Amino acid sequence: MRIDILTVLPDLLESPLNASILKRAQDKGLVQINIHNLRDYSNNKQKSVDDTPFGGGAGMVMQIQPIADCIEKLKSERVYDEIIYMTPDGETMKQGMVNTLSLKENIIILAGHYKGIDERIRELFITKEISIGDFVLTGGELPAAILSDAIIRLIPGVINDETSALTDSFQDGLLAPPVYTRPEVYKGLAVPKILTEGNHKAIDEWREEKAIERTQERRPDLLD
Repeated sequence: MRIDILTVLPDLLESPLNASILKRAQDKGLVQINIHNLRDYSNNKQKSVDDTPFGGGAGMVMQIQPIADCIEKLKSERVYDEIIYMTPDGETMKQGMVNTLSLKENIIILAGHYKGIDERIRELFITKEISIGDFVLTGGELPAAILSDAIIRLIPGVINDETSALTDSFQDGLLAPPVYTRPEVYKGLAVPKILTEGNHKAIDEWREEKAIERTQERRPDLLD
């Protein structure tokens, strides 16, 4: 898989995308992440990528030209399955969406900034708009990193135990059940006995029951 991220703050993405599992995935050749500084595509001396909005108002708007030139250059080199814009008014990111995106070959992620991007970029290029929640950040770089992380960990070979990703919260529409490890007793709190008896069928049933209970308690909307 190849992921191209378009941003005005490339340094903000370097650390989260080049550590731990994401770094190993790139080292193995399972994914290629390319960060593109939109200022490199600006055609003015100041290398600015924003301007005041038509009609007045507070804030600045990301201009068409640098974004369009970058996207068009990338599209001239390969076919992209999705061109994604990270924006508060996009579709809320959920596990099923991430599962689908993990099967793609090439995607572009545009990290918005300022008051947003010129609407015509959305009309001409964007195929999918994604929000990570009902709140606003200073830019789309961290959401782009979150989306990339969620996608990449699902690629076969990225996580050594692939069944681990398949049993995460939301994969079956439920939150994950409680988990325990050594010591068996800590400050008088013992691991549930069923988990120590080796009856895997009973353990599976217990975990499913606890997953439903936890979801009912914390996220009943998922059960709807």
